[in-house]
Amino acid sequence: MKIVRLTVLAAALMSMPSTAWTQGKPAAKDGLLYFIWPQTGATIKGGFWCRFGLRGMGVTHAGDDFQNSGHHHLLVDVNEPLNANEPIPQDKNHLHFGAGQTETRLELQPGKHTLQLVLGDAKHYPFNPPLVSDKITVTIK
Repeated sequence: MKIVRLTVLAAALMSMPSTAWTQGKPAAKDGLLYFIWPQTGATIKGGFWCRFGLRGMGVTHAGDDFQNSGHHHLLVDVNEPLNANEPIPQDKNHLHFGAGQTETRLELQPGKHTLQLVLGDAKHYPFNPPLVSDKITVTIK
């Protein structure tokens, strides 16, 4: 009977949400997130390849919970700050690269746009403090 109770207790603990355990993971102190291309102020005709850089940490798949590693999120025309207690949203302005991608082809409407990178942990939460790139501005012709 005791083994049955322990098994039920273990199953209940395993089924509890684990977000509280992964929220607020610290980033490496020397972590740096940046754009390889484009550079701020670039004027670009049509679609373009956006390349991400990361120094001092590793790039992994979403769900891979390794220390000092995460995956890229690209914020397009986002002005509101992220809530560190919630996963990074996923929509047309918050692009996720959970397969460990370090580049993407972007097709943006003509005009000025802002781009910013955020490194997310295994469950898409920002690190604490958040590891973000400088926000850059590009113009699409």
